[in-house]
This record gives sequence, C-alpha cells and structure tokens, in this order.
Amino acid sequence: MANNIYDAIVIGSGISGGWAAKELCEKGLKTLVLERGRDVVHLKDYPTATKNPWDFDHAGKKTIALTKNNSVVSKCYAYNETSEHFFVKDAEHPYIQEKPYDWIRGYQVGGKSLLWARQTQRWSKYDFEGPARDGFGDWPIRYKDIEQWYTHVELFAGISGNYDKLDTLPDGSFLPAWQMNTVEKQMQTNIMKKFADRSVIQGRCAHLTEPQPIHIEQGRQACQARSLCERGCPFGGYFSSNASTIPWAQKTGNLTLQPNSVVHSIIYDEATQKAKGVKVIDAITKKATEYFAKIIFVNASTLNTNLILLNSISKRFPNGLGNDNGLLGKYIAFHNYRGSLSATVDGNLDQYYYGRRPTQPMMPNFRNVHKQETDFLRGYMVFFGAGRSKASAEGIGAEFKEKSTELGGWHVSMMMQGETVPKESNHVRLSADQVDEWGIPQLITSIGYDENDERLLKDFLQVGSELLDAAGCKNISSWDSKQSPGLDIHEMGGVRMGNDPKTSLLNSWNQLHHCKNVFVTDGACMTSTSTQNPSLTFMALTARAANFAVEALKKGDL
Repeated sequence: MANNIYDAIVIGSGISGGWAAKELCEKGLKTLVLERGRDVVHLKDYPTATKNPWDFDHAGKKTIALTKNNSVVSKCYAYNETSEHFFVKDAEHPYIQEKPYDWIRGYQVGGKSLLWARQTQRWSKYDFEGPARDGFGDWPIRYKDIEQWYTHVELFAGISGNYDKLDTLPDGSFLPAWQMNTVEKQMQTNIMKKFADRSVIQGRCAHLTEPQPIHIEQGRQACQARSLCERGCPFGGYFSSNASTIPWAQKTGNLTLQPNSVVHSIIYDEATQKAKGVKVIDAITKKATEYFAKIIFVNASTLNTNLILLNSISKRFPNGLGNDNGLLGKYIAFHNYRGSLSATVDGNLDQYYYGRRPTQPMMPNFRNVHKQETDFLRGYMVFFGAGRSKASAEGIGAEFKEKSTELGGWHVSMMMQGETVPKESNHVRLSADQVDEWGIPQLITSIGYDENDERLLKDFLQVGSELLDAAGCKNISSWDSKQSPGLDIHEMGGVRMGNDPKTSLLNSWNQLHHCKNVFVTDGACMTSTSTQNPSLTFMALTARAANFAVEALKKGDL
C-alpha cells in the first residue's frame, strides 16, 4: 500500500485528463494518471504518420476486412486503414444498445485527443444562461466564471482564429486564422448581405499556424495542412495530450503514467466520508490493485466516467458514488448531426487553394439566442466548405493521364451541429447480468432523438437551402442521414453540474456534492451541450477545477 499512495489520481489521459495531469503536476502534486489502454508516446508511436498512400495495402482506405464485425466504429469518418490502431473495435469492449447508439472510443494514452476534429469555440453567456431560461437545467457558473480559463488553455494549446467581435461566439487568444478560399469569401459576402443576423466566420481550431515560444518549448511545430491528423501528428501541429500536456506534466517529475489500467471503481471511506482511492484491474493480467490519493479526477470520457461512478458502490452509496438523487447516468445529451446539404457553384474556374486546411467557414447559432422564436428549443451551428475535385476521365495512355489532372467545377457541402435538450429518459445504466472481460458490468445505452430534434433538423434543412441559394449556389440538395446518436462523438452529461444537490451531481467547482474530493471535468459534467464543439470547454473546466482543488488541499478543505 505504501508504494501506491499519491497526492492525486487522474482517471483517463485524453483531452481533459491530460489537462488535469498538467495542472496538478505543475502545482507540485505527485499525480498518478491511469489509462485503460496501451501507451502511445508522441513521435515514437505514430506508425502510419508519414506513410504514403502506396505504402498501404489498400491505399489507406476503409476495407471490407476493417468493417467486418465492426458495425459501430466503422461508421466513424476517421476510421480507416491508416488509423484503425487508435480505435476500439466493437468486440473489444461490448456494451448493450437498448436504443441504437454508436459509441466511438479510443483506448490509449492520449485517448481521443489523437482522433478529434480539433474545432474549438468558446461558449457565450447565452449558452450558460439559456438552459435555465428554457427550463431544462441551470448551470452553476456563467461565462465570466470560465473566461480566464478559456484564455489559459488557449494560450497553451494554440488556437487559430479571427477576432470576429460576436457576442454569440466570444473571441479568444488566437494565432492567425486559416484563410477562406475565393468561393467561400463570395459566399460569406452574399449570405451576410441578405441575412444581417447571420455571421459567416472562419472556423477556429487547435492547430498551430504561427507557433509561439510556449509551443516551441513543448517541442511542437506549425501545422503542415496535411489532413492526416487521425494518424498522430509528428509535428505536434495540432493539440493532443500526447504532444502537449502529458510531456509537460512528465517534465515536472511529479507524474506517474500507468497504461493498461482499467478502473473498476472508486473506493469510498465511510469514516472520513471521502473517496480514498481507486480499484484497478490490469488490462492484460486481470490482477486487481488499489491506489490511494487525497483527490481524484474522473476523466475517463463521458460514458466510461458514468460507468465508473455507477459501479462505485458502498454502504453509503448503494446506487453509485454521489448518487443520492438517483440522477447519475441520466440527462445524457449529444449533438445532432443528421442534416447535410450539397450544391455547386458556377465560375471561378481559374481559382484554386493550397493545402488541406484543418477547418472551414462556420455560422454561430442564430436561432433562439436572445428569446424563444421557433417551435423548437435551442438552435444549431452551421459549417460549410467549398472545393474542387478532379474531373472524370476516360481512356488510356497519355490522353487519359492528361485528362486525369484536370479539375472539375466548384462544389459546396454544408452540415449542422444541433443542440439537443438533456432529458432524464436519455440515460446509461449498468447491466445486472452481463460483464466485460475485466469483470465490470457492461454499460446499457438508452439514448435517442425526440420531437424537438426533428423540428430543429427540419428547420436547418430549410434554412440551409435558403443560405446556399442566397450564396449563389446551384443544384442544391439536402438529406437526413438518420444516423444514431453517438456518431457525433460529442456525448455529454450523466454527472451534470448544478447548484442544487437534488437536481445535479456536481457543484460549481466540478466536485461531487456528496463526496467533495472527487472531481469530474470531462463531458460527463456538462449541464447542457450548447451548439459549439465541447472540447475547449472541457479543457477550461478541468484547468479551473484542478487549480481549485490544489488550493483547497493546501487549506485543508479536502
């Protein structure tokens, strides 16, 4: 036992877990990071990062062999021959779908920070205030409470973007933005000319356009616009735990990083009324070991965080750690990605673009921002992009080769990122009779769309067509992918924040109301989803909570 005692334990090494490790180690805490997957070291363990298409058996594509027996993970856009080693296969950690739910997971050091789409936007005051106005949840914090922590993580991670001066999408501390191409700029002008309330801006992303000294010190370099990010970036051009926070924590000498460690549960001490440690199952040997610490951060990724807490039972908490109100695992929410549109644009055949830009133009939400205006609650963010593809060619020999280099016309794609309203009925729970190979109950997912989601989708498809028409596009078509929840990979909730212990699990500092030395700062903590990508908010909440925890520990409050 003496060898297994630390100041802090962090469960999970992904985007939020990496930030917890960095902040705690920097403040001098001896910190154990437990990762259920294998070790992945920056640069060393990116086996496909610099390979050419012809270096793969199938040019890097998604093959029949890869999709066989992987009906869930094979739906992910980033899963293919070049990246499949970073994804959990369907049979490796089974779960029970009471309703169709596509759970995309990455079990390795760095987690899904190696796989994320890297879009980063701050939330606005309307995102924190709106749920209370609409009656489905009240955040215990507001934008002003997290503003400085957004800045804190942006400066270290490196976020590119323009200063757009929008109250619906606050500006941050930015590196120079990526540029729109000629057609996108034309679309921006046309749309904003017709719709004064709809701002078209360049997307903000966690890619280094002009690395600053803090990024050079991390050993990172400028993004090369290769668009091979899901393989792991040998340049450190985008933010990941592997390239940034974990090596930074290691440099302090305070980090113990332990992969292949499946957390079974958190151990509650009835005498002190605190958590005293965690029970871990070795992923390979299946041996059980206990580790102990004064504070515990649970950052296992939303659904696994819910699973761990639900499985952390004791005499005091027979239904899961901190679960006095019975709401643990409930109010799971996600982003609605079902709507898409496509179109063509005439002319501009003398124009092209350089590289594979890692972001695209976007429109912050303009629905129900200041008041309720539609027959559905909340709204959606819009992303779009314009490009050119190769013209179709036929024949053989020199003539075919020449035609194969010709470019076709411009095409446009548009998609939605819709906010879903957290509902108690959308939940996860533990199976009573089925366990995984580590003896832990399997998770049951019961998460689906509702009428509000359908109305929001209908509105986007109509408005999207109007936007493309105003932009001067032709041949506009739209469709509903009907994809299951989960494929957005923005799962949130289940351990929601709130001021009232009767209606929430965590307080304003991400502490469990009824077990104050346990903090949850990954997606599970979210009271609502807003329309923005969530990862930047996860990072900011984690940094804020970690610094609070250190100060509370010094004061003897924990």
